[in-house]
Amino acid sequence: MAGKRRFGRVRRLPSGRYQARYLGPDGADRPAPQTFGTKREAEVWLALKEGEIRRGDWLDPSAGAVPFAKYAADWIGQGHFSPKTTQLYELLLRRHLLPTFGGLNIADIRQEDVRAWRAQRLRAGPEQERPFGPVTVAKAYRLLRAILNTPVRDRRIRENPCQIRGADRESSPERPVLSVAEVYRLADAIEPRYRALILLATFGNLRWGELAGLRRRNLDLNNRIVRVVETVYELDRLVKGMPKSEASTRKITLPELIMPELRRHLETFTPPGPDAFVFVHAKGGQLRRSNFSKPWARALGKASLPSGVHVHDLRHTGNTLTAEAGASLAELMSRMGHSSTRAASVYLHAREDRDQQLAATLHKMVRRELKRSARARNANRSGT
Repeated sequence: MAGKRRFGRVRRLPSGRYQARYLGPDGADRPAPQTFGTKREAEVWLALKEGEIRRGDWLDPSAGAVPFAKYAADWIGQGHFSPKTTQLYELLLRRHLLPTFGGLNIADIRQEDVRAWRAQRLRAGPEQERPFGPVTVAKAYRLLRAILNTPVRDRRIRENPCQIRGADRESSPERPVLSVAEVYRLADAIEPRYRALILLATFGNLRWGELAGLRRRNLDLNNRIVRVVETVYELDRLVKGMPKSEASTRKITLPELIMPELRRHLETFTPPGPDAFVFVHAKGGQLRRSNFSKPWARALGKASLPSGVHVHDLRHTGNTLTAEAGASLAELMSRMGHSSTRAASVYLHAREDRDQQLAATLHKMVRRELKRSARARNANRSGT
């Protein structure tokens, strides 16, 4: 006579299929999520479930029964993100993630679902005239992976279904680096009230929001220091806030070359008082992209620069020049306001490329001088 089962129960249903049930570590009696064609299949499932419990790998099946839309909204609401990052995440959710995953429970999102979603985003289909850009899709994928990493840590789901190698990488086109002459040509071409902004963005390595949020009290002309302690985020309105990360709060020493320009700007265009914004538009209001875009476009045309040059390319240029000046990785990270080595390393590679160019130029110079010296020696021998 067969002995009593020591873990779980199997019973035959009126349909002829078999149901498996077991007592979970939480004391709840739980059925298998599916029925089985044979009693043996149900017994094998119970044996595997018992092994999970013994190894400490058991997960409460109801813990992952949370709709992705609700979980994602809570995840963003509980995060300490800047207003700009929050807006970006909400936009990516609304446009790219919720239409596919919003109604699914987090435990029901599979790797094949993520692969199919990504493939659909990257190609044109019946519902979209053109594929979405790979940079946008990479951002949405990273957000999906970040959200689902949390229930993995909380033991709500066993693994993150975002397992596509390379799907998180952005392949943005290389941004232009202006020459010093082009930077000054642009500064000469733009309206005088924005000339100092061009120079500070480049040689101070500042982001747009940091320029728009800069106040008089944070510009120390005597010691050539700009303190980045505040930034401006452009959402549906201007939102003042802290820099994007702890590393972004920093002090930057400026080159002496641009100090006369900054002094002239403060005297001429900046309102009085320590709290006054350094850069304001012609009517005295706070600077924002919408009231700067026309002066910028006109200046590009007058300076004979491509219309595709962005304001952020000034910071990109300044970062490249700083690397070429010999900054270490730590110095670059500090000046740029980055806590990760990834972005700064890009500029070090640029410096290495420049170093190779300098070495090649040096090689040609030395070789030319050696040939000239050899010709002179030969001429002397012939004369004697």
